[in-house]
Amino acid sequence: MFTLGGNYVPKRDRTVISMERKKRRKPLIIEGARQVGKTWLMKEFGDQAYENIVYINFDSNSRMDELFASDLDTKRLVLGLELYVGHKIQAENTLLIFDEVQEVPRALTSLKYFYENAPEYHIICVGSLLGIALHQGTSFPVGKVEFLNLYPLSFPEFLCAVGYDRFAKLLEKRDYEMITSFKQTYIDALKQYYFVGGMPEAVQSFAEDKDFNEVRNIQKRILTAYEQDFSKHAPNEIVPKLRMVWNSIPSQLAKENKKFVYGLVRAGGRAKDYETAIMWLSDCGLIHKVSRVNGAGLPLKADEELKAFKLFMVDVGLLGCMTGLRQQTLLDGNALFVEFKGALTEQYVCQQLKTLDDLNIYYYTNDRGSCEVEFVIDDGGNVIPVEVKAETNLKAKSLRTYTEKYNPEYAIRTSMSDYKKEEWLLNLPLYAIENIRNM
Repeated sequence: MFTLGGNYVPKRDRTVISMERKKRRKPLIIEGARQVGKTWLMKEFGDQAYENIVYINFDSNSRMDELFASDLDTKRLVLGLELYVGHKIQAENTLLIFDEVQEVPRALTSLKYFYENAPEYHIICVGSLLGIALHQGTSFPVGKVEFLNLYPLSFPEFLCAVGYDRFAKLLEKRDYEMITSFKQTYIDALKQYYFVGGMPEAVQSFAEDKDFNEVRNIQKRILTAYEQDFSKHAPNEIVPKLRMVWNSIPSQLAKENKKFVYGLVRAGGRAKDYETAIMWLSDCGLIHKVSRVNGAGLPLKADEELKAFKLFMVDVGLLGCMTGLRQQTLLDGNALFVEFKGALTEQYVCQQLKTLDDLNIYYYTNDRGSCEVEFVIDDGGNVIPVEVKAETNLKAKSLRTYTEKYNPEYAIRTSMSDYKKEEWLLNLPLYAIENIRNM
């Protein structure tokens, strides 16, 4: 979904659009897990905003390897690119797209010189975070590039993709009286989203054919490709540990207490055995690491406890695929939302919060472990506790304990219940969790 001239532009496109309008622009690097739509977004943006596109894939490209292996004079590089594509590159109306840029590390270094010496060129790069992180000794252009994080489609974006644009706009308007009138439509669509997730290929297939079996096949292929990437990019000695951590995430989230336990990866497992593997999975965008805090001061990072954390996957649909979630569950009332102790729901909320800009996300437990709040977010000005309920059971003992102790300005409970503002908290439906950004 990409409409420069339309009234509604999904947020995944808005940051990219602004690049064209800057006079002193920096090259843009799009970060994100593989197969979240980075290459498509670059090309679509180029088609709609520029007269010409020069697309270069650096994967197994010996000519680009040779071109950037010598000096990084921008005039020389542009001449080499022109010879490669067979035509003149007009800086003012051409978008340069460098795909899989991590495969030629010196191409990353060259971005510094394009910014300093040839800022008239419009450059967007894509490379897996894992690939970029692996190249030791690469001179990364710190401060000379901009970044855009791209995630799987959020729930409102999913609504747009499957033909419910008006319902996505209604959520954005926050007309909760009208939203509640159509809540069954949102609940049905949310069930579909739990199963399909937000990976673009799976969403496109579902939007066109409504075939859940084909969606599962696509998700299985994506998961297989991720595991193949482990062997391709990671050092041989940590590949088994990557797979073990990755495959343990569903069982970690199935626990009542979803704190990551090394012993579930392997009996007797310890932090020093798997810290590197977790870091790599996080760097390549395949997992979200949410650390514990034991306070409520700003910034929350000052209260972060690095040894206690939860791990979530990049996409709720992929999590459901790994756990073998049955298609029939979609028909079982609200059973889907409480599937394996509400893990899908907590995964869903984490995934939606991650798409919001300038939010730092943690979870809270007190020292005794008797009070847990699923998420506590810090937007730079407020600390907001967010309790996640998979059902309509609205007992909020932990959230009340937290608010009585720390007295936050806002407290949010998200569940299958309708929107309701109470004296000390806001009830926000799960399908409207993105509206937390408007608090």
